Amino acid sequence: MRVLIACEESQAVCKAFRSYGHEAYSCDVQEPSGGKPEWHIKGDAVTEAYSGRYDLMIAHPPCTYLSKAGARWMYPTAGNLCRERLEKATKAKEFFMTLLNAPVGKICVENPTPLKVVDLPPPTQVIQPYQFGDPYSKRTLLWLKNLPSLQYTNVLQDYRVYLPSNTGGRKRGTKATRGVAKNAKEASKTFQGIAQAMVKQWGNT
Repeated sequence: MRVLIACEESQAVCKAFRSYGHEAYSCDVQEPSGGKPEWHIKGDAVTEAYSGRYDLMIAHPPCTYLSKAGARWMYPTAGNLCRERLEKATKAKEFFMTLLNAPVGKICVENPTPLKVVDLPPPTQVIQPYQFGDPYSKRTLLWLKNLPSLQYTNVLQDYRVYLPSNTGGRKRGTKATRGVAKNAKEASKTFQGIAQAMVKQWGNT
């Protein structure tokens, strides 16, 4: 199977598919950090997605302007919408939808919980790393086309929060979570348990 992992520089999912014999390629405007540049296409993910060369695409479009985590910048004061931020979110949504509607037989687009104002279509499934053997919580939404929902492989009861939340809350005296991820690259990387489930459950569809 020819597989495109769009907007992936870590190559976590790409390498998982390669380990099971699939012809998988990561694609991103950045150089890869996964150590396999020969499996990486540096360039526009949309161009690759519309090339007609792939059987399956798993896409990770940027979530900076779409995610609910950015609500405090979208609404800098109560009830007031930041128009500049909304314009950026609209462009991010266009990119997201372009990938979701790509001419690929099987598609998975992944993102965190979006802001309501962005008005993304309803996701197919919500998953957590701890449902696939990694001891962290990181709420992840999947939009699927011609793919079955992922079945949990190893549900853990003990886990840690992976992403920081409400980081400005400490100044306001409200609860904040530090999280485990130290930077944006760590925050966006796909966990191995989820990557393995994708390969094993979708690699033979």
